Amino acid sequence: MFTGRSRPSPKAGDELANAPRHRPDAPQQGEQPDHELESYLAALSPEGDAETTGTGRRFGGAEVYQLRLSLMANEQLRELAAHYQTSPMALAQEWVMQRLEWEAQHLNRR
Repeated sequence: MFTGRSRPSPKAGDELANAPRHRPDAPQQGEQPDHELESYLAALSPEGDAETTGTGRRFGGAEVYQLRLSLMANEQLRELAAHYQTSPMALAQEWVMQRLEWEAQHLNRR
């Protein structure tokens, strides 16, 4: 006896029953690309726009860093971010930028 959840079976007239559940593939050989859509998308994206997430490593001129914190430090960051009504990521980024500015000022004094 199977007791797990099951999806309801589609009805004969249900249009979505046979609809694909993923994005359609690229145009097949012999199919014409949608020039109107390509033109529209090109108009939305300025030429030379460096912002991309294609590689997942760069967005515009920014570099992405991964930061690992202990559980206690992570909880403290979350609490402080909630107190300041911002996200933990935004707060950490602000702190790094402030520290970089401070370091630059103090290095120039030496």
